[in-house]
Amino acid sequence: MTSRATSVRPRPRRALRHLLLGLTVALVAALTPTAAPTPAQAAPTLLSQGRPATASSTENAGTPATAAVDGNTGTRWASAFSDPQWLQVDLGARATLSQVTLQWEGAYARAFQLQTSDDGTTWTSVYSTTAGTGGTQTLAVTGAGRYVRMYGTARATGYGYSLWEFQVYGEAGGTTPTCGSANAALNQPATASSTENAGTPASAAVDGNTGTRWASAASDPQWLRVDLGSTRSICRVALTWEAAYARAFQLQTSADGSTWTTIYSTTTGAGGTQSLTVTGSGRYLRVYGTARGTAYGYSLWELTVNTTGGTSEPPVDPTDPRNPNLGPNTFVFDPGTPTATIQSRLNTLFTQQETNQFGPQRYAVLFKPGTYTADVNLGFFTQVAGLGMSPDDVNLNGHVRVEATWFGGNATQNFWRAAENLSVTLPAGVSVERWAVSQAAPYRRMHLRGAQNQIQLWNGGDGWSSGGLMADTRVDGLVVSGSQQQWYSRNSEFGNGWTGSVWNMVFQGVTGAPPPHFPNPSHTVIAQTPQVREKPFLYVDGTGEYRVFVPALRSNSTGTSWYNKTPAGSSISLSQFFVVQPGTGAATINAALAQGKHLLFTPGVHRVTEPIQVNRADTVILGLGLATIQADNGSVGMRVADVDGVKVAGLMFEAGTTNSPVLMEVGPAGSSATHAANPTSLHDVFFRIGGPHVGKATNTLTVNSDNVIGDHMWLWRADHAADGVPTGWTLNTADTGLTVNGDDVTMYGLFVEHYQKYQTVWNGNGGRTYFYQNEMPYDPPNQGAWTNGATRGYAAYKVADSVTSHQAFGLGSYCYFNVNPAVVADRAIEAPTNPNVRFTNMVTVSLGGVGTINRVINNAGGTANAANQQVYLTTYP
Repeated sequence: MTSRATSVRPRPRRALRHLLLGLTVALVAALTPTAAPTPAQAAPTLLSQGRPATASSTENAGTPATAAVDGNTGTRWASAFSDPQWLQVDLGARATLSQVTLQWEGAYARAFQLQTSDDGTTWTSVYSTTAGTGGTQTLAVTGAGRYVRMYGTARATGYGYSLWEFQVYGEAGGTTPTCGSANAALNQPATASSTENAGTPASAAVDGNTGTRWASAASDPQWLRVDLGSTRSICRVALTWEAAYARAFQLQTSADGSTWTTIYSTTTGAGGTQSLTVTGSGRYLRVYGTARGTAYGYSLWELTVNTTGGTSEPPVDPTDPRNPNLGPNTFVFDPGTPTATIQSRLNTLFTQQETNQFGPQRYAVLFKPGTYTADVNLGFFTQVAGLGMSPDDVNLNGHVRVEATWFGGNATQNFWRAAENLSVTLPAGVSVERWAVSQAAPYRRMHLRGAQNQIQLWNGGDGWSSGGLMADTRVDGLVVSGSQQQWYSRNSEFGNGWTGSVWNMVFQGVTGAPPPHFPNPSHTVIAQTPQVREKPFLYVDGTGEYRVFVPALRSNSTGTSWYNKTPAGSSISLSQFFVVQPGTGAATINAALAQGKHLLFTPGVHRVTEPIQVNRADTVILGLGLATIQADNGSVGMRVADVDGVKVAGLMFEAGTTNSPVLMEVGPAGSSATHAANPTSLHDVFFRIGGPHVGKATNTLTVNSDNVIGDHMWLWRADHAADGVPTGWTLNTADTGLTVNGDDVTMYGLFVEHYQKYQTVWNGNGGRTYFYQNEMPYDPPNQGAWTNGATRGYAAYKVADSVTSHQAFGLGSYCYFNVNPAVVADRAIEAPTNPNVRFTNMVTVSLGGVGTINRVINNAGGTANAANQQVYLTTYP
C-alpha cells in the first residue's frame, strides 16, 4: 500500500482540542537487630512482664497470650496458622519505650511490625521488617504508648506465630498527648448527602470562613463528611450551626468511608456553637443528622476537628511475589484460561472504555507466557501487556489494535492506552493492524510478526490521528503513517520500512527508517540514541514468581533491546515492592518508601493530599493500567530527591480542583549532584490539568536534577472535557508545562500542549530534545490576555538567555486560536543565538488557518497563518 501523504491534507484538530521527609523518622524506625543495645545511663526497665496480654488468636488452650509475658521461657503463645496475627500487651500506663526483645520458638515471623498505641485502637509503627530471622531479637525502638503489639504479616513457616517471651523495656510515666488546636478538617475534601443549592456546598463548612455554610435538603436523614487525609486520633469536634440546626445527630468515624463507628450521639441538640470532647479515630468524620430542629434542612457554618496530633495508617503489608494482589481492575490470563472467557472480558472492557476518556476507570490486562487467540481492541485507560521476559514469550493470534470508529474515523482524541511486551500474529488472510492513536498511547516493546503485514497509524480512511510513540519495537513488515500528523519512533526495527509523512516524523536509532529528507517528506532521522534506559516492566519468571525487570542504560544504540539478543539489566522480586491500592494514603506510601520498598500502583485513581516523597536511589515506581495520582488540596503529587537512578514509569498525574504549585518535581531546587552514570528516568509519564473536573496547577513538571532522561511524556492542559465539566481561560489554569533547571537533561518524545504561558522552559545547560510536539493554548480571549511584556503570546519552547549549550531535533508547534482567531504568537521558539544552541528541523502550523504564528524561532522563519498554514525551517542558527 502506498502512502497517502501526497493526496491528503491535514484538517484542523478542532474535535481533539475542544511525604513528608520527617514522617520516616516519626512513624517508622527501620532499625537493624543487634545483640543488645548499649544503655545510655541505666539498664532499661522491663515493663511488660505479668501485664494483661491479648492476641488475635491462639493455637490451643495451652498457648495463651499471657504465656508470652509470664517470664517463663518454657511457656509460649502460639497463633492460628494464618496471616495477619498479633499479640498485644497493656502496660497499664503510658511509657516511653527503648527496647523490645522477642524470643521466638521455631515458628517465627518473617515480616512483622512493632506498634504502639495510647488507646488500643490507633497504632503507630516503631519498627518494621520483612526479613525477620527468628531466634532471639533484641530491637532498639523509639516510641511511646500504653499498649504495645507485635503485628505479624508473613510467617516464616507453615505454622502460626510462636513466642516464648515478648519483653517491652522503657520508662514508665508520661501523659497522653494533649488535644491539639489545629483544625484537621480545614480545606479537606468534603461531601454531603445533599445541598440546598449551588451556593451552599459541603466544602463551605470546612473552608475556615464563618460567612459561608453548607445547607442540606429539608428532609431526614442528612450527612456531611470530611476526609482528614489519614487516620487521625480525634479528641474534639466543634459545630457552628446556622439557625437550621440538628436536634438529633451522631458523630461517626470510618477508616474507609464505608463502615462507620459512632463516637458521639444526642437527641437534644441545641444548635449554636457546640464544642464536643470525643474519643475515636478514623480517616473520615461524618456529622449524621437524624432529626432537624427546624423545618429547613441542616445548616453548618463550620465543622472543625481537633486531634492529638498523631496519625496512623494501615500497616505496610508485604507482597507475596507468587500471588500478588494487583487490584480488582487487573486481569491476568494464562494459557489455560478459555479463549471465550478472555474474549468476553476484552469485549466488556472495550464497550465500557471505548468513549470513556474522562472517567475514573483504569484497567490492565496481562498475559502470562504462552499462546492465545484474542482480538484486543483497546479503549481509553486500558493497558494490555505480556508477562514474559521477551515479547515473543507471549503470542496473540489475532489483534492488538486501536480504531477510531467511535469518533467517525477521526483518531485525534484516541489518548491514554498502551500495548507492551507482546507479539502479535494476524489472522489468516488479514494483513493490516490498525494503531490509530494520538498522544499518550505507547506501542512499546512489541513485535508485529509477518513480513507481509503492515501497521497503519491512522484509521485507514479519511480521519486523522495526531502523534504517538513506537519504542523498542519490531515490525516485520511495513509501517504506514497515512494521515498521521506527527510521530516519534525510537530504537525500533522496521523489516519492510516506513511510508508516509505529514508534518513531523522523527526516527532515532531505528533500523529500516526512511532516508532523511526534511521537509518533503518531513523525515528527521538520527542514527543513534546517545543514552537511554528502556521502561521497566512486570514479568513472571520460570518458577511463577512476579518480578520487575529494570533495563540497563544503553549508549549510542540502534534497534531493540531484545530481538535476537539478551536484554541487559537487573531483576527485582515483587516481594520488594509495596503494591499501592486506590485509597492508600500518602503517609502509608511514604512509610513503605522509607522501609526501602519500591512501588507498584494498581489501576485506579490514587488521591494524595501530601507529596509522595522518593528519597532512596534506584527506587522503581511502576504503574499498571495508566494508574493516576491526583494531587488534592493543593498538594504536590510526587517529589524525587536529588539521588541516582530513580525510575518512574506508567503513571499519570492529575491536578485537583485546588491549585498545586507543581504536580511532580525531580530534585529539589538547587540540585547539583551529577548522575551521569545512573540518571533518573521517566517513562510513559503523563500529566493532565482539567478534563474530568476543573483542575489547576501553576507548574506541571519541574526537573531540577542533572542528567534526567524523559522517555515519552505528554503534559496537557485540557482543551476539552467531560460532559458538564467546563474548560476555559480562567477555569483550568496552568502557567507552564515543563521546566528544566538541571544540566544535561534529555527528552525523547516530548509532547506539551495548551499552557497559558511558556509551554516548555529550559534553564539548564547541555539539554537535548528529540521530537517535540506542541499546541499553543486554544483559548486566549484576546491578545491583551496573552501578552508577555512587549511580545505577543509566549513561545512554545523557551531556552533561557543564560544557556550556552542546547540541541533539539524535530520540533512542531501549532496554533488554533478558536476563541479569538486574531490572536498572534510572535514566535514558536525563543533561544539565545549561539553556535552551541542548535535547532534542527522545525515546523509551525496554523491549524485550518485559525490564528497566526509570526516566526518559527526568534526572528527566523516565515509566518504560519490562513494564507500559508505550514512553515518549515531546517536549521538554526
